[in-house]
This record gives sequence, structure tokens and C-alpha cells, in this order.
Amino acid sequence: MAELSLSGLVLGMVQTNVYFAADQETLQALIIDPADEAVQIRAHVKEKGLIPKAILLTHGHFDHMAAAADIRAYYDIPIYCHEAELPLLKNPRWNRSGLFHTESITLTPDKTVKEGDELTLAGLSFRVLHTPGHTEGSCCYYFPGRGILISGDTLFRGSYGRTDLPTGSDEKIAQSVRRLLRELPVKTLVYPGHGMFTQIGLERQYNPLAEAL
Repeated sequence: MAELSLSGLVLGMVQTNVYFAADQETLQALIIDPADEAVQIRAHVKEKGLIPKAILLTHGHFDHMAAAADIRAYYDIPIYCHEAELPLLKNPRWNRSGLFHTESITLTPDKTVKEGDELTLAGLSFRVLHTPGHTEGSCCYYFPGRGILISGDTLFRGSYGRTDLPTGSDEKIAQSVRRLLRELPVKTLVYPGHGMFTQIGLERQYNPLAEAL
């Protein structure tokens, strides 16, 4: 089994976490949520000696994909996202680029994923967990071999994603967060789209949505 190495950058106007999940031996890598500043992403790849193989999006807001098209073109690699996120990716008002970014962005992924998909890319095996609520097509990527969850804007340290943007839902975010807290092992490390990492066990104790578990 490949040994996963995780590194990251904080980029863009709202300080988004960009993750690089790599096979420690081959240095093949997944770029997760390329938020902005493609030049810095490429510099990080070069510094670490990584070989990008795919881009994964946790959801389609501009602050998680503004650099995705540039990175796709530079490395000639595919973009993956959940199938339910296509309408948001194609609508600059919904993905907020038309309101907050310097340009309106539309994006068409190369591949779509769905709940329960088990994929092996860049030598790394992971599972897709559909976690609607922040957006309809929000998803998390779970690497069971390393006990790591990339949670996007679904689950934060002591908090969870906002639901007042297009396709958001209070009811669905509550269901999604509680599902993660119930189903994943307590030692699972959670790497969110913004802020510090956390752990499922800690969120079972302190997350506001854990009260109804």
C-alpha cells in the first residue's frame, strides 16, 4: 500500500487550504482544491518534486477552484468533482466568482464522482463521501489507509460549513456532519477547507452538531 504524504498551502482571498496528497515513494500527487495563485501551486509542486496526476474538488465555490483550469492545462491532468456540483460550477453567481473574484469563472470537470466511489489515483486509494449541505455537490475524500479525511467546507474545527449560499441546506449539513462523526473512526484526522486540522474524536465532543448524535 502506498504511503501517503500530505502537504498544503493557504491561498486566495479567503485563505483556503490547498492540499497535495502524494505517494511518498513515487511522488505522484493529487492536488485538492486549487484555490487560487496557480504560480504558487506550481512552485510548491516543483519544490516537493511532485508529479501531479489529478485535481480533486470538494465543491465548486470559486475559492476552492479558481486556479483549477490553469493547473489542469499546465500539467495536462483531469479535474474530478461530485456529479451534483455541475450546475454550481457552471454558474458564476452560484459559485460566487461573479460577485467576489476578479473574473467570472465557469468550469467543466473531466470526471465526476458519486457517493461510495472507491478510486485509486496517483497510487493512492480513497473513498468519496457525498456530504451535501454547504453545497448540493459537496463531498469529502477519505483515505482509510492513513485515517485522513479531506472535508472541504463540510466539517471545520469546532464548526461546519455555512448554508446560506446557493444550493446550501441547514438540514443537509446537519445530516452530513453527523454522518461523518458517527461513521468514521475517532482517530481520523480531518483537514478542512479553511482553518486548522482537527480529529473526529474531538468533533464528537465539541462540534455544535454533535449534540444530536
